[in-house]
Amino acid sequence: MNRRPTLLAALALTATAALTLSACGGGDEGSAKDKDEDSDKIAGADTGGEKSAPPNESSASATEERPKIDFPSDAKNVFEYEKTGDPAKDAVLADSTLSVDSVDEAIFVGSTDTEALGFYNTEKALSGSITYVLGYIKKDDTWVGETRYFDYKVSLSGANGAYVTYCSDESKSFIKNKKTEKVKDTPTTADSYVLYNTKLEKRADGVWQTTDVASNRGSKECQP
Repeated sequence: MNRRPTLLAALALTATAALTLSACGGGDEGSAKDKDEDSDKIAGADTGGEKSAPPNESSASATEERPKIDFPSDAKNVFEYEKTGDPAKDAVLADSTLSVDSVDEAIFVGSTDTEALGFYNTEKALSGSITYVLGYIKKDDTWVGETRYFDYKVSLSGANGAYVTYCSDESKSFIKNKKTEKVKDTPTTADSYVLYNTKLEKRADGVWQTTDVASNRGSKECQP
């Protein structure tokens, strides 16, 4: 299912971010697009073991004033990655997943005025996310099913900057109209897989906010 073309086509990483992400193995072109069986697996990973609380209930960074993110029972994001052992990188990865969740929560509640959206996103990422969510609201749409995020790569840029690349598999998530309750049964194609390149910056309270996003829908790097 092509869930995110509006958001990602609206954003573009800076030249510096693009060069750094290329070193991680990711591209930067925009296009029309739950813990583990051991302590190293992150919440959201489908390992077949007991799963912990979702990432939004974790203490990834210093602040204790984190907004709660709620999903409906018929939708789920699954984040598959392992801890790096580096506290800074692990905090970046955790907050990166919360950025994704915050955008989807706004879609579910039908409002861009959620606490989490502006908490985990800022600058171009926030403005693009708002535009993206408003597109759903205008059509009275939401989504159902499961979206899987995987193949994470993270690099730090000084003490307060970071870049994260990852893939998504949207083959099991589908657009649903709230009024008609009709679900679009979109077939799985190459466009069901998306490569994301993101830039994050750390606030004074330790929260890593996503500031910029770019994507490549149909990327061969993400296809099975």
